[in-house]
Amino acid sequence: MSAPPRASSGESPVNLDELTKIELLILKRMREFTMGEHRSTFNGTGFDFVGIREWLPGDRTSAIDWPQSTLTNFSPLMVRDFEQPSTATVVALADTSLSTRCGMDGVSIEAAIARAVGTIGMSAVFFQDTFGLITFDAGFANLDAVRPRIGKGHVVHCLEAYQRGEGDQAIRSGGDLSMRIAGFLRRPSLVPVISDFLFDDTAQVVNELAMLNGTHDVFLVLIDSAFAFDLPPLGAGWVEAFDVETGRSRVMSRRSMQTMADRMRGWQDEVRRLAHDAGLDVVRVSTDDQQTAVALTEFIAERRLRKR
Repeated sequence: MSAPPRASSGESPVNLDELTKIELLILKRMREFTMGEHRSTFNGTGFDFVGIREWLPGDRTSAIDWPQSTLTNFSPLMVRDFEQPSTATVVALADTSLSTRCGMDGVSIEAAIARAVGTIGMSAVFFQDTFGLITFDAGFANLDAVRPRIGKGHVVHCLEAYQRGEGDQAIRSGGDLSMRIAGFLRRPSLVPVISDFLFDDTAQVVNELAMLNGTHDVFLVLIDSAFAFDLPPLGAGWVEAFDVETGRSRVMSRRSMQTMADRMRGWQDEVRRLAHDAGLDVVRVSTDDQQTAVALTEFIAERRLRKR
């Protein structure tokens, strides 16, 4: 098992070729949902002006407010921010904690999370819904967000934000997790929480998300991470294991190490039970690209259309 530093790799966990494959798969799987008569994917009166902000990667040149930019000497550029009403807003919460960097045979947990972000984002593009991102680290100490917007280019920007482990703006620290997230969401939203859920106080986090579910549509995307602990046969009788989250090390017997994968499956089964008891749906996905794309696309489409 390995945990390479996020900053040491210049490659995104999901590249543009993979995103295009996800897009094509979504178009194929969603064809049945768009055959015949259906409601328009947009409502409202068009684009609403919400204010002036600093330029961000992915912003259109036509959105630059040149008179305002002169006041900052064009550093930074200022853009006019608009919001387009749509039938849904999707804001994904993605885990960037150190445990997600672990993996086996060149496959990491963070790559599975990034793929889930890309799939959910491209599903939003298909329905012309706004898509945003909130990244969180261990213990939800730091929350960074990317405001929801429409388009494939914005999904790419969200994936880049996930790779960096930070968004365009920080969400205030302190207080209940549900209140911190709710303070960022401007309207009722579809909120998938994507993680391996290998952190302490899982029951408390699930309860906080259940409270958020009272106003928003929250569900868990549970990354099956047992593969990262499915170790090959060990020759040593005792092994020193290092916890990437806490920095602590522990000497474990060979027998204990060989049961780690089963223990992780048991832990995630318990997370699923806690979520169901709290009224939250769970989608459990693996590192298989196609399985993840199909499972998430069909789940989101059915859930979204059921609530229209």
